[in-house]
Amino acid sequence: MSYDPSNIFGKILRGEIPAHKVYEDDTALVMMDIFPQSRGHTLIIPKSPSRNLLDADPSALAAVIPLVQKVANAVKAATNADGIRVAQFNEAPAGQTVFHLHFHVIPAYEGVALGTHGAGQADDTELAALAKDIAGRL
Repeated sequence: MSYDPSNIFGKILRGEIPAHKVYEDDTALVMMDIFPQSRGHTLIIPKSPSRNLLDADPSALAAVIPLVQKVANAVKAATNADGIRVAQFNEAPAGQTVFHLHFHVIPAYEGVALGTHGAGQADDTELAALAKDIAGRL
C-alpha cells in the first residue's frame, strides 16, 4: 500500500484541520491526542510523507527520534507521570488507524489503567492547557 496524503494527519499538517499544537518545526508537528489513553497523551508526526515506519526515509526517522525523546521528557515533567510509554504502530493488524507515520507518547500513572484509544474525546480546555505546559518544557 502507498501513502495517501488525504489522511487526517496530512490534513492537520497542511492546516486544513485544527489541532492542539505543542511544537512544530521543519521536521515534525507535536500535538495532543484528542482521544487520549491517559492525561497528557501526545503525538509526534513527522512532516515527511510516509505511511509508517516500514516505508519511512531513514533520514526522517533519524531527525524525529531525538524529538520523541524530548517530548517524552517534557510530557513526564508536565504531567508528573510515573512512567512513559512510547508506541508506534505499522498497518491495521498491528493497531494503526491513521496511515501517516506517528509516535505516541503516553503517560503512565501508578495504579491507573490506560484507557482505550478513541474511547472518549478529551476536554479542549484541558488539552490546550496541557499543550501549553508541555511546550514550556521543551
